[in-house]
Amino acid sequence: MRVIVEKLRAARSVPPEGAAAIEPTADRTGPTSPPAPAPDAPDEPLEQFADIDAVMARASGENFPVAPGMLPRRLRSHLEAIYGYARLVDNLGDEYGGDRPAALDWLEHRIDDLYAGAPRHEVFRRLAETVQEFDIPRTPFDDLLAANRLDQAKTAYTDWEDLLGYCALSANPVGHLVLAVLEASTPARLSASDAVCSGLQVLEHLQDVGEDAAAGRVYLPAEDMARFGCTPADLLAPVAGEPLRRLVAFECERARELLEDGRTLVASLRGFGRLAVTGFVAGGLAGLDAIEAAGFEVLSATRSAGARRLLRRAVPLYLGAILRRGPA
Repeated sequence: MRVIVEKLRAARSVPPEGAAAIEPTADRTGPTSPPAPAPDAPDEPLEQFADIDAVMARASGENFPVAPGMLPRRLRSHLEAIYGYARLVDNLGDEYGGDRPAALDWLEHRIDDLYAGAPRHEVFRRLAETVQEFDIPRTPFDDLLAANRLDQAKTAYTDWEDLLGYCALSANPVGHLVLAVLEASTPARLSASDAVCSGLQVLEHLQDVGEDAAAGRVYLPAEDMARFGCTPADLLAPVAGEPLRRLVAFECERARELLEDGRTLVASLRGFGRLAVTGFVAGGLAGLDAIEAAGFEVLSATRSAGARRLLRRAVPLYLGAILRRGPA
């Protein structure tokens, strides 16, 4: 796994064909001399596309609550700052209509600005306080960017380990950032968080099978597709056939096993940290429940958790954590 992750992480320093290389920057949390101004991406609408209000408006459509209203305002603010960055990266990598590699280069320059102490974009101005208060290194931000660079070139995954290597860049860094804000980062918690975040990423892939296939991407491992007799054409059908349903059921079970590590993680936390992570884990389990309730049919509609399923998962998860304490 470590070899796979390192290969994928290296993708952030390999520019698309014809693009200028960008030298990787070491982690740094304190202010340094501001770098020379970097050119913005060539597409003028980029700043409008990256508007902070448009970015944050996406929060309500996510699988789990980004910053539940019952959390203290200060904690919500930090979690929303992290969400704003993650959402902006995904927006540029998945939806931007201009030159996406150039847009991601533009985003890397904004990270440079942030760690030089001179953030130039509203998403990063909000993030600056969080980075400074919790002394957060830039590696998680670079890894999320690397995942989206990988999406511009890689459209399929060989096997489960290959997919988990992608999740290590596209999802697991978010968990590291959340634990940093909760001031709860320990080796055991980071390991459990990685499993939870990978499970949430797999869930998202299962919910978006048809949408991803239409965009030319397949996140279902090729090895598993062959095992269940599922072809790429099956992913573009109006309704999932039996081979795809059996494949989705198989991947749902794998995702559920990953999310089960969340029980230990929730039990190891206290206070508002436990409440926030309960929402993440319960949202993932409830999303899998929704897919199962639909007979693993994921093409004709997006199978979202819904408030009722979320509560059914969250309440026993939270109360159960009171009765046990996971390793710190």
